[in-house]
Amino acid sequence: MAITKRYSLRIAAVGVISAASVVLAGTVASAATPAASGATVVKATAAKAGITAKPSVTSVKAWELFRVTGTATGLKPGSKMVLQQKQGAKWVSLPASVPLNAKGSYSLGVKLGIKGKNDLRIVSGSTASPVFNVTVR
Repeated sequence: MAITKRYSLRIAAVGVISAASVVLAGTVASAATPAASGATVVKATAAKAGITAKPSVTSVKAWELFRVTGTATGLKPGSKMVLQQKQGAKWVSLPASVPLNAKGSYSLGVKLGIKGKNDLRIVSGSTASPVFNVTVR
């Protein structure tokens, strides 16, 4: 009889500890998940990448230096900002590039030699700025 009493006491103690563990685990789980505790869940949406570009002039002499400045959103600082020129039906990357600074802006010095109206844009990866024009005379 003494053995069964100790045995049943041990089973009861294990049962109490198990129940406490389940309650404690449930409390920890509800604290870890904001939705379960009634807190508002805010989903982080990735900002869509975008680039702006503005030339310092709209008309230059051949090989005259001008600047293209702008900002970029959704791109990492240090991303390579490349100037492209439309030649026929193709966009051609020119040997003019600059890294995006920590504030998300850039300034690029440019010299063009193809006379006439030049369609240009700034590209970084698959993100491109709207097309802007500079006339070389």
